[in-house]
Amino acid sequence: MALTAAATLLALGGCDATEEPADGAGRASATDPGSPGTSTDSPRATGGPGATELPGLPTPEAAGDMLAGLDVAQPRPMTGYSRDRFPHWTSEEGCTVRERVLLRDGRDVTAGEDCAPVSGRWHSPYDGADFTDPGDLDIDHVVPLANAWRSGADEWTDEQREAFANDLDHPQLLAVSARSNREKGDQSPDEWLPPRAEFGCTYALAWTAVKDAYGLSVTAAEREALATLLDTCP
Repeated sequence: MALTAAATLLALGGCDATEEPADGAGRASATDPGSPGTSTDSPRATGGPGATELPGLPTPEAAGDMLAGLDVAQPRPMTGYSRDRFPHWTSEEGCTVRERVLLRDGRDVTAGEDCAPVSGRWHSPYDGADFTDPGDLDIDHVVPLANAWRSGADEWTDEQREAFANDLDHPQLLAVSARSNREKGDQSPDEWLPPRAEFGCTYALAWTAVKDAYGLSVTAAEREALATLLDTCP
């Protein structure tokens, strides 16, 4: 997708090792933040089915074609990089993107009038850990912000970077354990993979789809690691 098109995602709205604590399921399971809840405390919303079917996830065959079409290049310098160059989490109708992902990825999630989840169950697909406290979760940028910067986002406008950091249409945002998110930092698949090997295929599909959508480059080692993971897909 062209970078100009990516900017249109701003209205809808990884991760690096400095991901804020307590801060990616398909469109069909996305939660409407304005829908009625089930709590007696006037909740604002309840969460979806909690599947890890990320939005915009391609088939393995399509991902293979995407990977073959990505530019292979050395990482660009980090000169000028700051997480502030990727503003997040944006708010729409009183719900931040972080809150929307928590509502989407959890089960039996109940949120208060301010849209913040107050109860529910979450499963971290990276390491298989389960949680009932949303404060124990981070929202991971599947392709970390710093990795995107090194892959071409250094030439984007701040508006385009904001759209990338809040993208709910592509498989870029996922609720995971804070521990696994910090361990990942800004590493690419040749440097870090989810400890839960069963998620490797989905992780490669998501990473490849995001890089393709935003025209980001990959290193030779990154491309090789992704190809190996895609070969494990059923």
